[in-house]
Amino acid sequence: MARALWKGAISFGLVTIPVSLYPAKDARDTIAFHMLHRDDLRRVHYKRVDDEGHEVALEDIVKGYEYERGQYVALEPADLKKANVEATQSIDIMQFVDASEIDVAYYDTPYYTEPSKVGRRAYALLRETMRRAGKVGVAKIVIRERQHLCAVVADGPVLLACTLRWPYQLRGAADLDLPSEDLSDLSVTEQELKMAEQLVAAMAGEWRPEQYRDTYHDDVLELIEEKVRSGKVTARKEPTKPGQGGEVVDIMALLKQSIESKRSAPAQKEAKPRRTAGGTR
Repeated sequence: MARALWKGAISFGLVTIPVSLYPAKDARDTIAFHMLHRDDLRRVHYKRVDDEGHEVALEDIVKGYEYERGQYVALEPADLKKANVEATQSIDIMQFVDASEIDVAYYDTPYYTEPSKVGRRAYALLRETMRRAGKVGVAKIVIRERQHLCAVVADGPVLLACTLRWPYQLRGAADLDLPSEDLSDLSVTEQELKMAEQLVAAMAGEWRPEQYRDTYHDDVLELIEEKVRSGKVTARKEPTKPGQGGEVVDIMALLKQSIESKRSAPAQKEAKPRRTAGGTR
């Protein structure tokens, strides 16, 4: 497990549960690239310079807010902590809502919470209570000097703290040119709907995230391995996507083909072993 971002507490009502906060995202498998000079592959480095081109040491840099053009107010880390010292290391639940009420577009980044030894009983109590009630806690949390809206979610044995986007950070969909929800306006027939429902039923299955692969990640690693071995890369042809080119698409025909292929397809093969830059694993 990665190092804890902070140690603080989950609080609701008069109850306080000491916890540690950990990032749920694992960045170890992210492909990292360096910037290189094209001619001789020397590393390209970046320097912090001011408006006059003078290099500035990291310890001499402060955050500044431009309140007027060319006019700044400087803020030190201690200043930012003073803004809300009580909220810097706490998850303060303000209310509980039905999980279905939070639009998926609001969810941003998940974090794990882990209770301290003295908080295990209260942690389990909150987790099971929310699970039985089908509720999530709406809270505020400060991570790296920024306050976030947060959903506390019971997920198996763990309480997840998922940061939420603020309403002002989301664009509305009203300006998009979307098809009408009245399908008769689009001449969608009942037969097409039934065929689409059959296709969905044929494709239905259990959520098993381990069966899905980041194929782009794997392909990039394969290209890297090929470069290492021979320095030559075979260009791949882009597959032709159905429906490209503006032609009229026969939806019924595509649905029938999809259903037939799903019904006749053999059981899904076991996922390919994961590839790394050093071989397979």
